[in-house]
Amino acid sequence: MQFLNTPSRLFAVTAVAAVATFVAALPAQAVSVAPVQDVSDVLHGVTVKDPYRYFENVKDPKVQSWLKEQGESARKELDRIELRGQLEQRIAEISAATGDDIRDVTRMPGNQVYYLKRARGEKQFKLVMRDSLQGPERVLVDPELDAKRIGVPHAINYFVPAWDGKHVAYGVSAGGSEDASLYILDTASGKNVGEPIPRVHEALLGWLPDSKSLTYNQLKVLKPGDPDSETYLDSKVMWIKVGAPAAEAKAVFGPTVTTELGLARLDVGTIIFNPGSRWMIARTTDTTLPEGFLFVADVADLDKPAVAWKKISSFDDKITDAELKGNDLYLLTHDHAPRNRVLKLDLRHPDLKLAREVAAAPKDAVLEKFSLTSDALIGEVREGTSIVLRRYAAGDVKGQNIPLPFKGAATVHNDPAHAYSDVLYTLNGWTELPRTLLLKGKVSSDPGLRVNPPMPSLPEVEVVDVKVPSYDGALVPMTLLYKKGLKRDGSNPTLLDGYAAYGFSQTAGFSPARMAWLERGGVLAYANVRGSGVYGDDWYRAGFKATKSNTWKDGVACAKYLIAEGYATPKTLGVMGTSAGGIFVGRTVTTAPELFAAAIFNVGIMDAVRAEDSANGITNISEFGSARNPKEFPALLEMSTYHNIKDNTAYPAVMLVHGMNDPRVDVWHSAKTAARLQAATSSGKPILLRLDMQAGHGVGSTATQRYALSADIYSFLLWQMGKIKQADKG
Repeated sequence: MQFLNTPSRLFAVTAVAAVATFVAALPAQAVSVAPVQDVSDVLHGVTVKDPYRYFENVKDPKVQSWLKEQGESARKELDRIELRGQLEQRIAEISAATGDDIRDVTRMPGNQVYYLKRARGEKQFKLVMRDSLQGPERVLVDPELDAKRIGVPHAINYFVPAWDGKHVAYGVSAGGSEDASLYILDTASGKNVGEPIPRVHEALLGWLPDSKSLTYNQLKVLKPGDPDSETYLDSKVMWIKVGAPAAEAKAVFGPTVTTELGLARLDVGTIIFNPGSRWMIARTTDTTLPEGFLFVADVADLDKPAVAWKKISSFDDKITDAELKGNDLYLLTHDHAPRNRVLKLDLRHPDLKLAREVAAAPKDAVLEKFSLTSDALIGEVREGTSIVLRRYAAGDVKGQNIPLPFKGAATVHNDPAHAYSDVLYTLNGWTELPRTLLLKGKVSSDPGLRVNPPMPSLPEVEVVDVKVPSYDGALVPMTLLYKKGLKRDGSNPTLLDGYAAYGFSQTAGFSPARMAWLERGGVLAYANVRGSGVYGDDWYRAGFKATKSNTWKDGVACAKYLIAEGYATPKTLGVMGTSAGGIFVGRTVTTAPELFAAAIFNVGIMDAVRAEDSANGITNISEFGSARNPKEFPALLEMSTYHNIKDNTAYPAVMLVHGMNDPRVDVWHSAKTAARLQAATSSGKPILLRLDMQAGHGVGSTATQRYALSADIYSFLLWQMGKIKQADKG
């Protein structure tokens, strides 16, 4: 039910059980060779071999034993890399010097502000609030208390305050699993009311205008013998009053509830409310692509035996976001606008044909997101890896550019009631610390929400944007970061990074770990290959399903560019991809292994053919396709790294990062691929499987876990590029 790795859901570690275990490079004889158990399927006339199918049963004691052995041996090998510990310490030092980490800022009526904060030196984010922008902080929820009591990391997955500020709904999960339960907190007393509600994984919550009740999306209870692929099917939107027992919640929307609406089993719903509106909007997606159904009804109808929902739009209308304000519904769409536009629909006449355009994307940019204020619309407009802000007043479809303090990526913070004319936003840059600012008109000032310490002592970094000709002449945008004065003699440790799925793009942002790499002379190359949304929907569709091969062909072109321009050689070039970016990195490596010294497969989707049989894999059919569909199967087989590994091939060193608690990409993707690569490679270079027993897909990972992962990745790369060595075994 989640994107494999999205910015908002997003990012990158994983897990296996109850002890922190990781993986590294080992001589082949140091660990057990995974036995081959031949399985073959004939799919649409093609024989597909799967020698490690048995790894999909991760509960099998033999599979667990193999994973444990790999992990324990690997940890020892990683720890032998010289300077690895120093690198982790340096990442922690830079992180501490950058101050507190603040995210998910939400501004509510009455000047209340809520956000997640991980203070300097702390491991996990807490939910805090202020009664005004300048007011003192008050901690509402500290998940570290559960972590200390139980011995397992806990994380806040989401929070949604009530309009009147008296309660806040939030979700907490353990061990990076994202299996969140819903809690409702009384903000005055600091105590939870009612009982926790299980299987509420995401922030698909809606407070009714009176703040006395809310709706939420709940997954069903799986029956014994149900396959994992049933997990996200037939979810229900439930309605409950604050403090009422969970048993009293009423099902009000969903495939098995509102059967007359013709919803598919994978249509996951939420209901949107606004305190200044009599309307409520039911929205569905298939949990991966944002397009879906929109319905409207009167809020008062919730008290009736059945709600009279009126359909506004379906998937074919290409609507990807919606905001409710009074009688108006604002809609972000790429219909007849591949770089997006915003429409406004009067809900008193809810015919989509009557909607009128209120905001258009500027030329050569993408209107990626929008927010509503009390008197305008604010657009987040993508220009390469930067995001600028644009104000659209009533009647101004073209909008006006808003000057920002520096070039970077701006994110407008949530004002769900659209109560303010000024705007809170955070601006983040490749070399600039994030700043949370208050925008009044065209002037930005610091409201004091985030304390910005002096920039730590770091090297001067150059940021260069280039366009790389791909195999077919398409120009692929890539951003390079390196220390000023870099010599292009091929000796620089260089890391190429790509994602390219769901239309998500590489975006500017400050990273302490990234800085630790750059100050050691490293080069970073962020490629927005086809499948990203850097140029809008057309560029995304050019790396989607049948055209997905452009994603890794662009990756190969970018690697060749870095070598041709003297940034690196095949001895100093690495490549990485995370989650859905596993397709980018895995197929780039298996297509042109000779270009790379090392690769990082980070919680990656590796077996695209079998993915749809997993819990979250079935939700991603709309992005990648189905092996059961004869038209989509050939592209799936082609994009599957596992199935494109060839025997007796000199592959670069590979470190696969994964673990058991990952709800988005199952651990067997990396396990199967590690076993296959270990058997197939002829280079003698290590194939690693790094496992963290108390993490998931990265969501909820502690600061300590993130520092350790970054240190392992960068030290492994430097080792394989010949920049540092391993200590002798003792």
